Amino acid sequence: MEKNQEFTVTIEDMSEDGAGIGKLDGYIWFIKDTVIGDRVRARAMKMKKSYGFARLMEVIEPSPVRAEPRCPAARPCGGCQLQFMKYEEQLVFKERKIKNNLMRIGGFREEEIPMLPIMGMEYPWRYRNKAQFPFGLNKNGEIITGFYAGRTHDIIENEDCLLGVEENKEILGIIRGFMQRNRIKPYDEKTHRGLVRHALIRKGFKSGEIMVCLVINGKSLPYGERLAEELMQIPGMTSISYSVNEEKTNVIMGKEIVNLYGPGYITDSIADVTYQISPLSFYQVNPVQTEKLYGTALEYAGLTGEETVWDLYCGIGTISLFLAQKARKVYGVEIVPQAIDDARRNAKLNGMGNVEFFVGKAEEVLPEQYEKSHIYADVIVVDPPRKGCDQMCLDTILRMQPKRVVYVSCDSATLARDLRYLADGGYVVEKVRGCDMFPMSGHCEVCVELRRK
Repeated sequence: MEKNQEFTVTIEDMSEDGAGIGKLDGYIWFIKDTVIGDRVRARAMKMKKSYGFARLMEVIEPSPVRAEPRCPAARPCGGCQLQFMKYEEQLVFKERKIKNNLMRIGGFREEEIPMLPIMGMEYPWRYRNKAQFPFGLNKNGEIITGFYAGRTHDIIENEDCLLGVEENKEILGIIRGFMQRNRIKPYDEKTHRGLVRHALIRKGFKSGEIMVCLVINGKSLPYGERLAEELMQIPGMTSISYSVNEEKTNVIMGKEIVNLYGPGYITDSIADVTYQISPLSFYQVNPVQTEKLYGTALEYAGLTGEETVWDLYCGIGTISLFLAQKARKVYGVEIVPQAIDDARRNAKLNGMGNVEFFVGKAEEVLPEQYEKSHIYADVIVVDPPRKGCDQMCLDTILRMQPKRVVYVSCDSATLARDLRYLADGGYVVEKVRGCDMFPMSGHCEVCVELRRK
C-alpha cells in the first residue's frame, strides 16, 4: 500500500479517541469519522510498520449505529469525534472503554469491576456552559471565528456550535462587527501581530448570568466601552472584561484581567451550592451532568456528619463544598492560588465554616499535614488532572488508610493505573460508574468508590 492509494475496508472496532479501526491483510487502519459496522472507501495518508492512518472518502454501507451529524462542521472541526454515532451507542462505547482500560491497564478481572450503568443525558446538545473561540482571517481577509481543526491551528468557521449555548452566536456576531467597524485586527500566530486572540464566553445555567472575556495581544482594548455597551443589550449579560496575553504561547488566557462591566464574575449553582466563577476559574463545563457526578461522589463517600474528608485537586472547591454539606470537616488542596481564593470565597458565600483550603501540590500538602499536624482522614476524594495522581500522593493515601477513597477521573487509562496501585495497597474497588460529561466526544468522567480491606 502506498500513500494516497484508496482501499475498501469494514470498521471492526474503535480507538480511545473515537477513530474507526479496520484491518486489511492483517494491517491496521485508523479512519476518523467512521463507526463500528461501516464499510468504507478510504485513502492511505500516513503509514507505520504495523498500522496506518487513512482519510474517509465514502461510506459504502453505513453501520446500523451510524448517525447523520447535526453540525455541518462536524468533519473538519474534529471537536465531536463521535457525532457520527447514535447517542445510545456512544454510551455503550464509553462504558466499554472504561471497563477495557481497567482490565488491560489495571489488570483487574471482569468480576472485580462492579460497573453501574453509565449516566447519560436526556438531551445531549447545548450542554457546554463555557467556550473559547479563536479569531483570525479567512482567505479573503475577512474576520472569522470558530474552532481549530483537529491537530492544527486552522480555524473552522463556526459561530453556533451545537454543544454551546445559543447566546454564543449573537455575542460573537457583536464582537466581529465591533472589530470590523473599528478596524481592529485579529491575532496572527505567525507574525505575533493583531489584537484579538480569543473570546471566552460562560453562562450560568441556573442563574442565567453571562460572562464575556476577550483575550488580547496588547495592554488595552480600543473603544472597549462601546463593545461593553453593545454586549450589555443581551439578556443575562453580567460580566465583561478583557485578558492581557502578549506571550507567544498556546495558553489562551493571560494573567491580568481588566474589568469593563459588572463584578468580574458570574454565579451559578450545582444543587444547593452556589459558586462565583471568574474568567480564570476552573468550573465543570456540563452543569447538568456535574450535579449527577458530584451527587455520586457524595453518595460513595458515605458521610454521616462525623467524618474528616480531604479533597485533593479541589479547584474552586466545587466538590469540597458538596462534601461539606454532610461532613464534619473538609480540607481542600489545590496548586493554583487563584482557585483557592475562589474556593474560600465560595465557602463564605455558602456560609460553610467547616471547610479549610491549602495552596500547594497534593503530594506535598497531604504528607505535611498528616505528619506535622496529625490531620487524619476518614474519606479522601481525588479529582486529578488527566495525568492522574502523583505516586507520592497515592503513597500518603495508603499510609493514612482512610476507610474510603472516592476517585473522580477524566481519563480511565490513568485511573486504571492508580486503582491498581491502591488495590495492591489494600483497597477493594466497590463501585465504578461512568458519567457522560462530554456527549459527542470520546471523553468520559468516571467515579469510583474504594473501601479499605
